Amino acid sequence: MDHADFLNLAGLYAVQRVAETGSVSRAAAALFRTQSAVTRAVKEIEAALGTSLFDRKPSGMLPTSIGRAVLNRSERVFAELDSLARWCAIRHSRRRIVPEAGCPAYLLNTRRLQLFLTLARHRHMPSAARALGVTQPAVSSAIRILENGAGFPLLHRHPRGVLLTTDGETFLLHVRRALNELSHVSDDIAALRGSIQGVVTVGALPLGRTLILPEAVARVVTQHRKVRVVTDENAYEGLVAALRAGDIDFILGALRANDAASGLESERLMSENLVVLARHGHPLAAAQTLSPRDLTNAQWILPRANSPTRVLFETLFRRMKLKPPMPTVETADLAVIRGLLLHTDMIATLSAQQLRYECEYGQLVVLSVPMRDTRRDIGLTLRAGSPPSPAARALIDAIRLVATEVARASHAAGRER
Repeated sequence: MDHADFLNLAGLYAVQRVAETGSVSRAAAALFRTQSAVTRAVKEIEAALGTSLFDRKPSGMLPTSIGRAVLNRSERVFAELDSLARWCAIRHSRRRIVPEAGCPAYLLNTRRLQLFLTLARHRHMPSAARALGVTQPAVSSAIRILENGAGFPLLHRHPRGVLLTTDGETFLLHVRRALNELSHVSDDIAALRGSIQGVVTVGALPLGRTLILPEAVARVVTQHRKVRVVTDENAYEGLVAALRAGDIDFILGALRANDAASGLESERLMSENLVVLARHGHPLAAAQTLSPRDLTNAQWILPRANSPTRVLFETLFRRMKLKPPMPTVETADLAVIRGLLLHTDMIATLSAQQLRYECEYGQLVVLSVPMRDTRRDIGLTLRAGSPPSPAARALIDAIRLVATEVARASHAAGRER
């Protein structure tokens, strides 16, 4: 479902109340709306989805199997909006304003939330209006309603555009999560009908994107032709922020120790020690055994200072009472590392699978130097309590399978060496 085709939140809220109460009349009473308005809202959602959500029986309205799937997803949507409403209520109470009970009406307008999200992205009122094909006054009106409902400013206005306030940043996080959950409703329905579809956005870190991710993506898109995969190669901190907002589905790569304490959950798939790589024919390549001491005067390509790999590398030398080598080049870009290794006598430390193909083709070699206690866990990082979409789940399953195969192959290769 395209962002422009998002379901009407007010209508979906009515669907949820009908399911909870079992009848249109009780839902209408709970929502302070007429029965005809609730009936119309349910029919509009059913028409938008192209399916019936309820079995109409004399005993009441019972959700169909598809209706239950829609309700499961909508519960997460409204849990996010309810959380936002409660947070706004706390802000209200500081200003002695009586908070509105339940999910307030100002949040139950999909288009209004989309306008706010788009304006936050563009930071320019005319640009946001053009992006959604509406007038600038329509954007201004939507923001005014949200700010009046929240009880505090969401934006700083200045001649060059707008910036989110600190409260606006928190408000935006909840809105992004709610709209991202809402976007998966049609994909849930398609999955029940046997078709996996939708967009999967993966935060791809270096240790996962060379070998595991391409193979897993190839398997999924071959089997499910309606799945589209987008990769995000930003730094870890940026990926975590996007994951918390629901803008990406999961992160694949090296795991961090503090993930569990930050609203995220991790799943280890495999582990690998660092290796030292050099070009084929490098003066050190013929040595049967090397130690870190033998490499102190080499020209090194290393990751940035304080990165996890750099810390492991430097700790290895310090354990041997050696001063860690200073890098000739600091970079995490594989294209730069590859080019330098192939055309100079520099050496680099990284996971073997990051340049696996160059090693298989004989362009690069793993130097015979033990890199003890440099093991890094590779796996998935997801947002806790947020079940993935059907397409994301299919890709996660494929990644698990590929990681198992890679781990077995690496273990077998290690025995041979």
